[in-house]
Amino acid sequence: MTLPVQKVSEIINKHSELEKDLSSSNLDSRLFAQKSKEYSSLNEIIKYALEYSSFDKNKKDLEKIIYENDGDEEMRELAKLELEELIQKHKNNEIKLKLYLLPKDEADAKNAILEIRAGTGGLEASLFASDLFKMYEKVCHKKNWSIEIISLSKSDAGGLKEVIASVKGKNIYSSLKYESGVHRVQRVPDTETQGRVHTSAATVAVLPEAEEVDVKIEDKDLRIDVFRSSGPGGQSVNTTDSAVRVTHVPSGIVVSQQDEKSQIRNREKALKILRSRLYEFERKKIDEQRSKERKNKIGSGDRSERIRTYNFPQGRVTDHRINITIHKLEEFMQGEIFDELIENLNLQAQEEQLENLN
Repeated sequence: MTLPVQKVSEIINKHSELEKDLSSSNLDSRLFAQKSKEYSSLNEIIKYALEYSSFDKNKKDLEKIIYENDGDEEMRELAKLELEELIQKHKNNEIKLKLYLLPKDEADAKNAILEIRAGTGGLEASLFASDLFKMYEKVCHKKNWSIEIISLSKSDAGGLKEVIASVKGKNIYSSLKYESGVHRVQRVPDTETQGRVHTSAATVAVLPEAEEVDVKIEDKDLRIDVFRSSGPGGQSVNTTDSAVRVTHVPSGIVVSQQDEKSQIRNREKALKILRSRLYEFERKKIDEQRSKERKNKIGSGDRSERIRTYNFPQGRVTDHRINITIHKLEEFMQGEIFDELIENLNLQAQEEQLENLN
């Protein structure tokens, strides 16, 4: 589908309007910040919009030299080469503009809540859940993101039954959202005496971290229970009623928190997780209404959907949604080539959106 010229003109006109608005002194600080953000976003694409809009005129000028210039053969050849380059650039600009005009996910710029839970496979699954969390920690370190553990539950084997963490930085959710789903591992466990490969799994859920302005939680909709912490802890962690269970009655979502000695801190952490789960709950309802539950190749982000297999004997990691296999499993687990897979997932998602536009 050819990009309508009107859409490109709207980008150019909007950029010009914002430039004038920002140069005036009539804007209050809130409006100035809002328009500055919009102007900065348009700055990334304005060059391609201007080139796209001037394509027809430049093409005609070059064709005039090629077909109406009787004298200079060298000039005609140069014009032919320039026309080829112009047409290719026009195609590239069209793709860039289409991508820019795709509907934006408002959650992409948000921080994220990362939840990892051991799945099928017993103690080996908990060890794999621990390995996955270490991998994400390394990715965060390499990308200068901050990661803070909200709650953690260990298994008898020293792995993780469950870990919930907050990841903060720039555009975190857009980078991690495709991690949601079932991650499967194939390897020989340390406890296996006959060298047999076992298969186990862990589930990952990535939720956009919701602010209070995103989700309004009414006190009347909450049931809060306090109880004594059951896990290992310090002097007072499991001797006082510091653990908190928060139930959001309308949705049935339950969050328990017991890592902190303070009941107040546990309540704050529980509400933070609850807010993000409610935000994602509402987003999914809207998405299902819009798409009529259509699932694409990238997937729905559902935790029950198997998305990736980590095969240690063969040293490979395979993403089943885009059929990509990377034969550098150890480097991947060290967070070295994580971006390579994310870029491919984003590219596939964009291509599917472009197909739907057509």
